Amino acid sequence: MTSLKSSRTVGILLLFLIQVAAFYSRAETETNFIAVKVDASQSGVTIPENFLGLSFEMAALLPDDNGRRYFYSGNQPLVNLFHTLGIKSLRIGGNTSDRDAVRLPAEADIDSLFAFARQAGVKVIYCLRLHHGSPAEAAKTAKYISDRYADSLDCFSIGQEPSAYPVEAVDQRPMSERMGDSAERYSYSAYQAEWRRFAEAILQAVPDAKFCGPGVHSNPSWTRNFLGDFGQSNHLSLVTAHLYPGGPGGKVVSSEIGREKMLSGEFFGVYQKLLDGSMPSVRSNALPFRLEEANNFYNGGAKDVSDTYAAALWGLEFLHWWASHGAAGINFHTGDRVAAGASLTPCRYSAFVTATNGICARPLAYGIQMFALGAAGNYLPFEITGDSSKLSVFATRAPAGQLYLTMINKSDKPASLSISFAGKANRLNQVETIELSGPTNFVVNDQPVTVGGAEIQTDGKWAGQWQPLETGKQSALNLVVPPFSARICKLKRL
Repeated sequence: MTSLKSSRTVGILLLFLIQVAAFYSRAETETNFIAVKVDASQSGVTIPENFLGLSFEMAALLPDDNGRRYFYSGNQPLVNLFHTLGIKSLRIGGNTSDRDAVRLPAEADIDSLFAFARQAGVKVIYCLRLHHGSPAEAAKTAKYISDRYADSLDCFSIGQEPSAYPVEAVDQRPMSERMGDSAERYSYSAYQAEWRRFAEAILQAVPDAKFCGPGVHSNPSWTRNFLGDFGQSNHLSLVTAHLYPGGPGGKVVSSEIGREKMLSGEFFGVYQKLLDGSMPSVRSNALPFRLEEANNFYNGGAKDVSDTYAAALWGLEFLHWWASHGAAGINFHTGDRVAAGASLTPCRYSAFVTATNGICARPLAYGIQMFALGAAGNYLPFEITGDSSKLSVFATRAPAGQLYLTMINKSDKPASLSISFAGKANRLNQVETIELSGPTNFVVNDQPVTVGGAEIQTDGKWAGQWQPLETGKQSALNLVVPPFSARICKLKRL
């Protein structure tokens, strides 16, 4: 009897060992092996210090039913969060600033906004109403802001997405279908005449005013025309565009398809089309180009897509893609509510929302934070071998000399990387790493999103940590990026 039990125990143990061996063998074959060679002797595109920005509806400046404002100098959780995320640009606009404005801010609302801006250390892009607006009122607002808050003002935009203005006295289009080639029929020539009329009135009141534009959604022909007319004016300081590469959030077929679109690389073609159509004119006029309003899907985003962990990975990659291609910055549209047509709706793509005792960070905030932690100075060129279709790699070097490697694994398999440095035979030391992680099924309720093992707290602060990476005194970094995660390696000295 004892012998039989022993044999059975041995058999079970052998079966267990076979299963373990099979698991590790399968895991090894499923791991994606990639080699990256960074050329640290070269320098590429410079990342502007004010690259990271947020965009809010003009309606966010208005006090609520209790007379409380969203932007005020004492909103310490929001101030803390701006510092945590590295936000330097605050754009105020959206549909509620122009075409769908119900009420524009009073002087007290503007005062409260700029008191917050000074506390948060950001500069403001402020939209003035063009559609059904008044040049005299726009000039009055511009003068009020310029006289008091020039130190916190970046520039003025005149109008919000004018290509989508209605052409009839009464707009017959459904509120959720006013953007896109088939819905946008307002002519550039009509906009050009109105923009010039408003700009001249503003300049009479504020002779040194700075403008940006044209602020249309993914339509480079308007950018080219606008620069042809106003690009040589010394009052134009910034070229702006809007971009929601996924289109309307309400038309996403399924949450799985929506998340796959965000992480598959399908959006790259949308980015490239806007870049190729805009950048030659922008560069010929020696002006910076900024996405002053952007996110993944418009009309408030897509349910179970824009509000999931997939948004963190997408946002990090989106920021690096545009920064590495020469953009001056990105302002993610966000807020508790955003305009979907003429109405305000809860925001699914928001980076954060108001909570009872402060703020609640959403997944996109963690993608922004990862960019802030690993993007400084200049991009470095590199060569990559292996299947990198689901992996994005970016290398940057800060002015102080630190080298950052950001790796985004958008696959359900781990990525094993060997990273070497051209022309460097020195052994690596003082290497630290930090990770963006979240639920592999993307549902945030199942597992929190974290950076450096920590969540952003309701007071806007974050206490995550970089961890030392054991390199074994080798000349290459060998590490694994888990499925659906991102890692940054920071080399203090190379």
